[in-house]
Amino acid sequence: MPILFRRPLRRLPFASKRKICNNIFYRSEANLKNATTSLASSSHCSSVQERLVTYGSEALDTPEHLALILGSQKQADALLEHFGSLTVLARASFEQLLPFVSRSKALRLVSSLRMGAVALREERQSLTIDSPEAVADLCSEMRFLDRESLRVFLLNTKQHLIKVCTVSQGSVNESLGHPREIFKPVITHSAYSFILVHNHPSGDPSPSEADLRLTRRILEASRILLIQLVDHVIIGSPASGRSSYFSFKEGGVIS
Repeated sequence: MPILFRRPLRRLPFASKRKICNNIFYRSEANLKNATTSLASSSHCSSVQERLVTYGSEALDTPEHLALILGSQKQADALLEHFGSLTVLARASFEQLLPFVSRSKALRLVSSLRMGAVALREERQSLTIDSPEAVADLCSEMRFLDRESLRVFLLNTKQHLIKVCTVSQGSVNESLGHPREIFKPVITHSAYSFILVHNHPSGDPSPSEADLRLTRRILEASRILLIQLVDHVIIGSPASGRSSYFSFKEGGVIS
């Protein structure tokens, strides 16, 4: 019967042993760090949700609200850092958000910001619209739009708001409006009077020649139809030395 000899174990030099131990140590330390970071992020998200449920929305700041919508505090911080403020972010288009978040998150964010503005407008619909300041306050979200939008505010005999209808969406510096499109909702909803409202994405509410021509055409048509055009208000952005809106009634174009 043959005799089996066990091969002696090869002894590693001390330097090699130390290198292996160091690799194991640093790898374990890195894994622990990653796990801690992940746990911290998860704990932060959990604590934000708990504060929202327990104390209400006032307990959260803007980045935390944004992080809940996106599901990522890192992406929320990156968006606010890039756009500078929530006001500027609210004006961002779907395409402008794509470099920072996925398609589904961009859609979710745009929808969330717009729905907030719509909810605010619906809450104020019982107000009496008796001044351009009231119109500008009701349409404050229009200054966030990156395209011109032409809307018609339909009023009853007590100047209460019946409905807000978007007549057309224009380009960056032009809103397309035809008298037929403007008067259609006015007649359909039997409005006693109406107000035209559109925005200037540039932020400057000063009227253009096209704005003046449109206002004069609608004013002439309203007199023929015996439907009162109360005002035409242009929404801009507040800035030093200028108003955040322009009223054609205050400007003397509409009497």
